[in-house]
Amino acid sequence: MSERAEVDQHQRLSAVADEFRELEARLADPETATDPSRLRTVTRRYRELEPVVAVFRSIEARAADRATARELLEVAIGDERVHLDDEVDAASADIERLGAELRELLLPRDPNAGRAVIIEIRGAEGGEEANLFARDLYDMYLAYAANRRWKVETLSHDTSDLGGVNQVTFVVRGDDAWQRLKFEGGPHRVQRVPVTESQGRVHTSSATVAVLPEVDEVEVSIDDRDLEIDVYRSSGAGGQHVNTTDSAVRITHVPTGLVVTMQDERSQLQNRARAMQVLRARLHEIAERERNAEQSAERRSQVGGGGRSEKIRTYNYKENRVTDHRIGFTVYRLSDVLAGELDLVVDALLHDERTRQLAAVDG
Repeated sequence: MSERAEVDQHQRLSAVADEFRELEARLADPETATDPSRLRTVTRRYRELEPVVAVFRSIEARAADRATARELLEVAIGDERVHLDDEVDAASADIERLGAELRELLLPRDPNAGRAVIIEIRGAEGGEEANLFARDLYDMYLAYAANRRWKVETLSHDTSDLGGVNQVTFVVRGDDAWQRLKFEGGPHRVQRVPVTESQGRVHTSSATVAVLPEVDEVEVSIDDRDLEIDVYRSSGAGGQHVNTTDSAVRITHVPTGLVVTMQDERSQLQNRARAMQVLRARLHEIAERERNAEQSAERRSQVGGGGRSEKIRTYNYKENRVTDHRIGFTVYRLSDVLAGELDLVVDALLHDERTRQLAAVDG
């Protein structure tokens, strides 16, 4: 980076540092602490800027070191001059390295970064084998969340006849949960010998995964007049209580036709709250599509029809292989990935995303 570019960058980042100091003051203000919505907004922005400001301050410190070394060079002689020349070179190298790091930090930020993630998994094409695969994916995400110390709350879980998953909806909470799970949306394909196959033949089945950012009531306002709410008796596990109370809830959002059903909780109020949680996330997704045509195409491709020919990723048991078709990435550690070491794939997806973003900036 030229010194002129360094000066321009310094001016831009000084403004960022000023904003960061203002956010620190607002976080210390009692009025912010008593306003949950304001506190959430300020905290989110503070966390966005914190790593940027940390690197910027490191650049400032090394720039000061270099300036001091250059001043001393004017009167230095002999070995001292050699030492100061080395210090100038080292400081310049550090500034270059930190500048590259800062360049990545300043890439356009995902508007959903930092949010909790709602994931829905459904068995798709392949009958009961698809449902068993959906359960394997659910177990994979639970293990991945445990590895990264994220919190998981299951909202709805519908078990199939052989112990698979017809449909499961759960929330994952963690600072980087969205960043690392946003790539999971779409049809996942499995190639293996099903437990129901007596001839030992490999079958291809699929499950669909939808990934939605969680949003609150302030961000997505829903008019009660747009809702049709039905209550009925739950059909899942729960003992006698399930058979004697109308605790299950089905909410239909009339303008969009979206339908959300919840029955896992014993309380009708709890099931309604969970259904509204998922409905807000789906409505938020629709609003994002309408605001961004490119994002619309990406979101529509997430679930698709769940057919065998549509896929974002293939899990091949015979070859112990996982292939992500979007970036042409393959790793021969299927058992590890299913055991929760999903970073083997996610890191490659993050690297590809970062490479494309940097190329767009440079272009």
